[in-house]
Amino acid sequence: MSAADELKARVDTVEESYEFFLAYAAQGVSGEQATKSTGQIREFLRRCETAVPELGDLFVKLVDEENVSGREQHLAFIEVLRRDASAALAAIRLVMAQSAISSQMVDNLNAMIHLRALLTDVFLIDEMLRPLVSHPAATQS
Repeated sequence: MSAADELKARVDTVEESYEFFLAYAAQGVSGEQATKSTGQIREFLRRCETAVPELGDLFVKLVDEENVSGREQHLAFIEVLRRDASAALAAIRLVMAQSAISSQMVDNLNAMIHLRALLTDVFLIDEMLRPLVSHPAATQS
């Protein structure tokens, strides 16, 4: 798998997880319900936890593989991405450490500037990846 494809897969995981977080926050799960219904939210948190740490390294690999112009600018942004990923990951892991995960807790996670910064980073990366990643569905008629 190319760096572009792997980075795209991780970006997609972060975006899909956030979409699930929004839906979970809207469910109003609290108290005992949260203790009983945390399986699916934990799975999305775990997927996000797995996808986030490698984003910076994969972006560096992509820059190297594609020999992109503006290498210095890309590397400067990658440092921002790493900081944002680290902060968001700390918050994700804190939520995962709780015995019960309520909708309000996930809503607060969604509202955190750290997670929003990471999302904005991955949205930018996702847009930059469009010309580099093959989209089989788009080529089929």
